[in-house]
Amino acid sequence: MAQVTLGRTGITVEKNGFGALPIQRISKGEAVALLRRAYEGGMRFFDTARFYTDSEEKLGEAFAGMRGRVYIATKTGATTAEGFWKDLETSLHNLQTDYVDLYQFHNPDFCPKPGDGSGLYEAMLEARQKGMVRHIGITNHRLHVAREAVESTLYETLQFPFSYLATEKDILLVEQCKEAGMGFLAMKALSGGLITNSAAAYAFLAKYPHVLPIWGVQRQRELEEFLSYIKEAPVMDDRLEAVIQRDREELLGDFCRGCGYCMPCPVGIEINNCARMSLMIRRAPSQAQLTPAMQEKMKQIENCLHCGRCKSKCPYGLDTPALLEKNYKDYCEILAGKEL
Repeated sequence: MAQVTLGRTGITVEKNGFGALPIQRISKGEAVALLRRAYEGGMRFFDTARFYTDSEEKLGEAFAGMRGRVYIATKTGATTAEGFWKDLETSLHNLQTDYVDLYQFHNPDFCPKPGDGSGLYEAMLEARQKGMVRHIGITNHRLHVAREAVESTLYETLQFPFSYLATEKDILLVEQCKEAGMGFLAMKALSGGLITNSAAAYAFLAKYPHVLPIWGVQRQRELEEFLSYIKEAPVMDDRLEAVIQRDREELLGDFCRGCGYCMPCPVGIEINNCARMSLMIRRAPSQAQLTPAMQEKMKQIENCLHCGRCKSKCPYGLDTPALLEKNYKDYCEILAGKEL
Protein backbone atom coordinates (compact mmCIF):
# COMPACT_ATOMS: atom_id res chain seq x y z
CA MET A 1 0.00 0.00 0.00
CA ALA A 2 1.28 3.46 -0.92
CA GLN A 3 0.39 6.48 1.18
CA VAL A 4 0.71 10.19 0.51
CA THR A 5 1.11 13.04 2.99
CA LEU A 6 -0.16 16.34 1.62
CA GLY A 7 2.73 18.61 2.48
CA ARG A 8 2.52 20.41 5.79
CA THR A 9 -1.20 19.66 6.23
CA GLY A 10 -0.30 16.34 7.80
CA ILE A 11 -3.18 14.70 5.91
CA THR A 12 -2.00 11.16 5.12
CA VAL A 13 -4.12 8.89 2.92
CA GLU A 14 -3.85 6.07 0.40
CA LYS A 15 -2.51 7.19 -2.99
CA ASN A 16 -6.05 7.19 -4.37
CA GLY A 17 -8.27 10.26 -4.14
CA PHE A 18 -11.93 10.21 -5.14
CA GLY A 19 -12.85 12.98 -7.59
CA ALA A 20 -16.54 13.70 -7.09
CA LEU A 21 -17.25 15.77 -10.21
CA PRO A 22 -18.69 12.80 -12.17
CA ILE A 23 -21.17 11.74 -9.48
CA GLN A 24 -23.34 14.74 -10.33
CA ARG A 25 -24.35 12.71 -13.42
CA ILE A 26 -25.83 9.79 -11.46
CA SER A 27 -28.69 9.48 -8.98
CA LYS A 28 -28.24 10.20 -5.29
CA GLY A 29 -28.74 6.53 -4.43
CA GLU A 30 -26.11 5.41 -6.93
CA ALA A 31 -23.69 8.10 -5.78
CA VAL A 32 -24.08 7.31 -2.09
CA ALA A 33 -23.50 3.62 -2.75
CA LEU A 34 -20.40 4.42 -4.83
CA LEU A 35 -18.96 6.74 -2.19
CA ARG A 36 -19.51 4.26 0.62
CA ARG A 37 -17.94 1.48 -1.43
CA ALA A 38 -14.93 3.77 -2.01
CA TYR A 39 -14.61 4.20 1.75
CA GLU A 40 -14.96 0.48 2.39
CA GLY A 41 -12.25 -0.17 -0.20
CA GLY A 42 -9.76 2.16 1.45
CA MET A 43 -10.27 5.59 -0.07
CA ARG A 44 -10.27 8.39 2.49
CA PHE A 45 -9.83 11.61 0.49
CA PHE A 46 -12.85 12.98 -1.37
CA ASP A 47 -12.69 16.11 -3.55
CA THR A 48 -15.74 18.10 -4.67
CA ALA A 49 -16.73 21.73 -5.34
CA ARG A 50 -19.65 24.16 -5.16
CA PHE A 51 -19.52 24.23 -8.96
CA TYR A 52 -20.32 20.49 -9.19
CA THR A 53 -24.11 20.94 -8.80
CA ASP A 54 -25.35 18.35 -6.25
CA SER A 55 -22.02 16.57 -5.69
CA GLU A 56 -21.60 18.06 -2.20
CA GLU A 57 -25.06 16.96 -1.15
CA LYS A 58 -24.29 13.39 -2.20
CA LEU A 59 -21.08 13.38 -0.16
CA GLY A 60 -22.98 14.75 2.82
CA GLU A 61 -25.53 11.98 2.57
CA ALA A 62 -22.89 9.27 2.14
CA PHE A 63 -20.77 10.27 5.13
CA ALA A 64 -23.37 11.51 7.60
CA GLY A 65 -22.46 10.21 11.04
CA MET A 66 -18.91 9.29 10.06
CA ARG A 67 -17.42 12.70 9.35
CA GLY A 68 -14.18 12.16 11.28
CA ARG A 69 -13.28 9.08 9.25
CA VAL A 70 -12.82 10.86 5.91
CA TYR A 71 -11.08 13.94 4.55
CA ILE A 72 -13.33 16.19 2.49
CA ALA A 73 -12.01 18.88 0.17
CA THR A 74 -14.25 21.35 -1.61
CA LYS A 75 -13.82 24.59 -3.52
CA THR A 76 -15.19 28.08 -3.96
CA GLY A 77 -15.24 30.01 -7.21
CA ALA A 78 -16.19 33.22 -5.40
CA THR A 79 -14.61 36.49 -6.51
CA THR A 80 -15.61 38.52 -3.44
CA ALA A 81 -15.50 38.00 0.32
CA GLU A 82 -19.29 38.07 0.42
CA GLY A 83 -19.46 35.31 -2.17
CA PHE A 84 -16.83 33.34 -0.27
CA TRP A 85 -18.90 33.24 2.92
CA LYS A 86 -22.05 32.33 1.00
CA ASP A 87 -20.27 29.47 -0.74
CA LEU A 88 -18.72 28.18 2.48
CA GLU A 89 -22.00 28.20 4.39
CA THR A 90 -23.72 26.39 1.52
CA SER A 91 -20.95 23.80 1.32
CA LEU A 92 -21.06 23.10 5.05
CA HIS A 93 -24.83 22.68 4.88
CA ASN A 94 -24.65 20.37 1.86
CA LEU A 95 -21.83 18.30 3.34
CA GLN A 96 -23.65 18.02 6.69
CA THR A 97 -20.57 19.16 8.57
CA ASP A 98 -19.22 22.14 10.47
CA TYR A 99 -15.75 22.12 8.89
CA VAL A 100 -13.95 21.38 5.63
CA ASP A 101 -10.60 19.61 5.79
CA LEU A 102 -9.28 21.43 2.72
CA TYR A 103 -10.92 24.52 1.24
CA GLN A 104 -9.61 25.58 -2.16
CA PHE A 105 -9.94 28.61 -4.38
CA HIS A 106 -11.35 27.11 -7.59
CA ASN A 107 -9.25 28.01 -10.65
CA PRO A 108 -9.04 31.78 -10.05
CA ASP A 109 -7.44 33.85 -12.83
CA PHE A 110 -5.15 35.40 -10.22
CA CYS A 111 -3.50 34.22 -7.01
CA PRO A 112 -5.49 35.55 -4.01
CA LYS A 113 -3.22 37.21 -1.47
CA PRO A 114 -3.65 39.43 1.59
CA GLY A 115 -4.13 43.05 0.62
CA ASP A 116 -4.98 42.41 -3.05
CA GLY A 117 -8.33 44.18 -2.67
CA SER A 118 -10.52 41.12 -3.22
CA GLY A 119 -10.77 40.21 0.47
CA LEU A 120 -10.69 36.53 -0.49
CA TYR A 121 -7.56 35.46 1.33
CA GLU A 122 -8.53 37.43 4.42
CA ALA A 123 -11.88 35.62 4.43
CA MET A 124 -10.09 32.28 4.07
CA LEU A 125 -7.87 33.07 7.07
CA GLU A 126 -10.87 34.08 9.15
CA ALA A 127 -12.68 30.86 8.21
CA ARG A 128 -9.64 28.88 9.35
CA GLN A 129 -9.43 30.81 12.62
CA LYS A 130 -13.09 29.97 13.26
CA GLY A 131 -12.44 26.27 12.62
CA MET A 132 -14.68 26.17 9.55
CA VAL A 133 -11.66 25.45 7.35
CA ARG A 134 -8.69 23.38 8.46
CA HIS A 135 -6.33 23.78 5.50
CA ILE A 136 -6.03 26.27 2.65
CA GLY A 137 -5.50 25.26 -0.97
CA ILE A 138 -5.83 26.49 -4.53
CA THR A 139 -6.62 24.79 -7.84
CA ASN A 140 -5.63 26.03 -11.26
CA HIS A 141 -5.14 25.26 -14.93
CA ARG A 142 -2.87 28.25 -15.53
CA LEU A 143 0.83 27.56 -15.04
CA HIS A 144 1.71 31.14 -14.11
CA VAL A 145 -0.98 31.33 -11.41
CA ALA A 146 0.08 27.95 -10.03
CA ARG A 147 3.72 29.05 -9.86
CA GLU A 148 2.75 32.25 -8.10
CA ALA A 149 0.76 30.25 -5.54
CA VAL A 150 3.77 28.05 -4.79
CA GLU A 151 6.13 31.00 -4.53
CA SER A 152 3.74 32.92 -2.27
CA THR A 153 4.00 30.27 0.53
CA LEU A 154 0.37 31.15 1.36
CA TYR A 155 -1.10 27.79 0.37
CA GLU A 156 -0.80 24.32 1.84
CA THR A 157 -1.86 22.51 -1.32
CA LEU A 158 -2.02 22.98 -5.07
CA GLN A 159 -4.37 21.05 -7.35
CA PHE A 160 -3.19 21.09 -10.96
CA PRO A 161 -3.51 18.83 -14.06
CA PHE A 162 -0.81 16.16 -14.00
CA SER A 163 -0.50 12.90 -15.90
CA TYR A 164 2.04 11.09 -18.05
CA LEU A 165 1.23 13.61 -20.77
CA ALA A 166 2.86 16.28 -18.63
CA THR A 167 5.41 18.71 -20.04
CA GLU A 168 8.77 19.49 -18.45
CA LYS A 169 7.22 22.69 -17.07
CA ASP A 170 4.48 20.69 -15.34
CA ILE A 171 7.01 18.30 -13.81
CA LEU A 172 9.09 21.23 -12.56
CA LEU A 173 5.99 22.65 -10.86
CA VAL A 174 5.41 19.33 -9.09
CA GLU A 175 9.00 19.34 -7.84
CA GLN A 176 8.71 22.96 -6.70
CA CYS A 177 5.71 21.99 -4.58
CA LYS A 178 7.74 19.24 -2.95
CA GLU A 179 10.59 21.62 -2.16
CA ALA A 180 8.13 24.14 -0.70
CA GLY A 181 6.50 21.51 1.55
CA MET A 182 3.25 21.99 -0.37
CA GLY A 183 0.81 19.14 -1.04
CA PHE A 184 0.14 18.37 -4.70
CA LEU A 185 -3.19 16.97 -5.90
CA ALA A 186 -3.13 15.69 -9.47
CA MET A 187 -6.35 16.50 -11.30
CA LYS A 188 -7.05 15.05 -14.75
CA ALA A 189 -4.68 12.15 -14.08
CA LEU A 190 -6.39 10.42 -17.03
CA SER A 191 -6.20 13.62 -19.09
CA GLY A 192 -9.94 14.05 -19.40
CA GLY A 193 -10.50 10.51 -20.68
CA LEU A 194 -7.76 10.47 -23.34
CA ILE A 195 -5.65 8.14 -21.18
CA THR A 196 -7.39 4.78 -21.16
CA ASN A 197 -4.80 2.69 -19.28
CA SER A 198 -5.25 3.48 -15.59
CA ALA A 199 -2.44 1.12 -14.58
CA ALA A 200 0.03 3.14 -16.67
CA ALA A 201 -1.38 6.37 -15.23
CA TYR A 202 -0.99 5.08 -11.66
CA ALA A 203 2.51 3.69 -12.25
CA PHE A 204 3.65 7.04 -13.64
CA LEU A 205 2.31 8.97 -10.65
CA ALA A 206 3.90 6.44 -8.29
CA LYS A 207 7.24 8.01 -9.25
CA TYR A 208 6.12 11.10 -7.32
CA PRO A 209 5.53 9.97 -3.69
CA HIS A 210 4.17 13.39 -2.64
CA VAL A 211 1.47 13.51 -5.36
CA LEU A 212 -2.11 12.46 -4.63
CA PRO A 213 -4.06 11.56 -7.79
CA ILE A 214 -7.72 12.56 -7.85
CA TRP A 215 -9.55 10.02 -10.01
CA GLY A 216 -12.89 11.10 -11.45
CA VAL A 217 -15.20 8.16 -10.64
CA GLN A 218 -18.74 7.55 -11.90
CA ARG A 219 -19.09 3.79 -12.37
CA GLN A 220 -18.63 0.78 -10.12
CA ARG A 221 -16.17 -0.92 -12.49
CA GLU A 222 -14.00 2.21 -12.58
CA LEU A 223 -13.98 2.40 -8.81
CA GLU A 224 -13.06 -1.27 -8.39
CA GLU A 225 -10.14 -0.78 -10.76
CA PHE A 226 -8.70 2.01 -8.63
CA LEU A 227 -9.44 0.22 -5.36
CA SER A 228 -7.50 -2.81 -6.60
CA TYR A 229 -4.39 -0.63 -6.77
CA ILE A 230 -4.50 -0.13 -3.01
CA LYS A 231 -3.79 -3.82 -2.47
CA GLU A 232 -1.59 -4.34 -5.52
CA ALA A 233 -0.23 -1.16 -7.08
CA PRO A 234 0.85 -1.29 -10.74
CA VAL A 235 4.62 -1.22 -11.16
CA MET A 236 6.28 0.49 -14.10
CA ASP A 237 7.61 -2.10 -16.53
CA ASP A 238 8.47 -2.32 -20.22
CA ARG A 239 4.83 -2.89 -21.17
CA LEU A 240 3.52 0.18 -19.35
CA GLU A 241 6.49 2.26 -20.54
CA ALA A 242 5.52 1.33 -24.10
CA VAL A 243 1.91 2.40 -23.48
CA ILE A 244 3.08 5.76 -22.16
CA GLN A 245 5.50 6.33 -25.02
CA ARG A 246 2.86 5.50 -27.61
CA ASP A 247 0.31 7.80 -25.99
CA ARG A 248 2.78 10.65 -25.72
CA GLU A 249 3.65 10.35 -29.39
CA GLU A 250 -0.03 10.37 -30.35
CA LEU A 251 -1.41 12.91 -27.91
CA LEU A 252 1.23 15.48 -27.00
CA GLY A 253 0.91 18.76 -28.81
CA ASP A 254 -2.25 20.60 -29.73
CA PHE A 255 -4.90 18.55 -27.99
CA CYS A 256 -7.82 19.74 -25.88
CA ARG A 257 -7.89 18.49 -22.28
CA GLY A 258 -11.63 19.14 -22.06
CA CYS A 259 -11.36 21.46 -19.03
CA GLY A 260 -14.16 23.72 -20.30
CA TYR A 261 -12.65 27.06 -19.33
CA CYS A 262 -13.12 28.25 -22.92
CA MET A 263 -16.88 28.12 -22.43
CA PRO A 264 -19.45 29.44 -23.07
CA CYS A 265 -19.27 29.91 -26.83
CA PRO A 266 -21.34 32.84 -28.21
CA VAL A 267 -22.84 30.61 -30.92
CA GLY A 268 -23.34 27.59 -28.68
CA ILE A 269 -20.47 25.32 -29.77
CA GLU A 270 -19.75 22.69 -27.11
CA ILE A 271 -16.05 23.44 -27.40
CA ASN A 272 -14.72 21.24 -24.61
CA ASN A 273 -16.12 18.12 -26.31
CA CYS A 274 -16.00 19.11 -29.97
CA ALA A 275 -12.35 20.20 -29.91
CA ARG A 276 -11.15 16.68 -29.08
CA MET A 277 -13.86 14.62 -30.74
CA SER A 278 -11.75 12.87 -33.37
CA LEU A 279 -9.29 11.68 -30.72
CA MET A 280 -12.07 10.43 -28.47
CA ILE A 281 -13.63 8.42 -31.29
CA ARG A 282 -10.34 6.81 -32.28
CA ARG A 283 -9.30 6.01 -28.70
CA ALA A 284 -12.67 4.96 -27.32
CA PRO A 285 -14.99 4.01 -30.21
CA SER A 286 -18.58 4.60 -29.24
CA GLN A 287 -21.87 5.03 -31.03
CA ALA A 288 -22.57 7.79 -28.52
CA GLN A 289 -20.11 9.99 -30.42
CA LEU A 290 -21.82 9.40 -33.76
CA THR A 291 -25.49 9.91 -32.90
CA PRO A 292 -27.64 12.47 -34.73
CA ALA A 293 -27.54 14.65 -31.59
CA MET A 294 -23.73 14.63 -31.52
CA GLN A 295 -23.57 15.25 -35.26
CA GLU A 296 -25.71 18.32 -34.73
CA LYS A 297 -23.36 19.54 -32.02
CA MET A 298 -20.37 19.09 -34.29
CA LYS A 299 -22.19 20.86 -37.13
CA GLN A 300 -22.38 23.95 -34.90
CA ILE A 301 -18.66 24.41 -35.62
CA GLU A 302 -19.69 25.73 -39.04
CA ASN A 303 -21.11 28.77 -37.21
CA CYS A 304 -17.79 29.66 -35.54
CA LEU A 305 -17.32 33.44 -35.56
CA HIS A 306 -13.55 33.22 -35.12
CA CYS A 307 -13.99 35.85 -32.42
CA GLY A 308 -11.04 34.49 -30.48
CA ARG A 309 -12.76 34.38 -27.08
CA CYS A 310 -12.16 30.67 -26.60
CA LYS A 311 -8.54 31.01 -27.69
CA SER A 312 -7.92 33.86 -25.25
CA LYS A 313 -9.36 31.86 -22.33
CA CYS A 314 -7.57 28.57 -23.01
CA PRO A 315 -5.14 27.94 -20.11
CA TYR A 316 -3.02 25.76 -22.43
CA GLY A 317 -2.61 28.39 -25.15
CA LEU A 318 -4.36 26.35 -27.85
CA ASP A 319 -5.54 27.83 -31.14
CA THR A 320 -9.06 26.64 -30.35
CA PRO A 321 -10.82 27.77 -33.57
CA ALA A 322 -8.20 25.93 -35.66
CA LEU A 323 -8.55 22.87 -33.43
CA LEU A 324 -12.32 22.89 -33.84
CA GLU A 325 -11.98 23.13 -37.61
CA LYS A 326 -9.54 20.21 -37.69
CA ASN A 327 -11.75 18.04 -35.48
CA TYR A 328 -14.82 18.81 -37.57
CA LYS A 329 -13.00 17.84 -40.75
CA ASP A 330 -11.80 14.57 -39.17
CA TYR A 331 -15.29 13.88 -37.79
CA CYS A 332 -16.90 14.35 -41.18
CA GLU A 333 -14.37 11.97 -42.76
CA ILE A 334 -15.14 9.36 -40.07
CA LEU A 335 -18.87 9.76 -40.73
CA ALA A 336 -18.38 9.43 -44.49
CA GLY A 337 -16.77 6.05 -43.99
CA LYS A 338 -19.35 4.72 -41.53
CA GLU A 339 -22.90 3.50 -42.02
CA LEU A 340 -25.30 5.16 -39.60
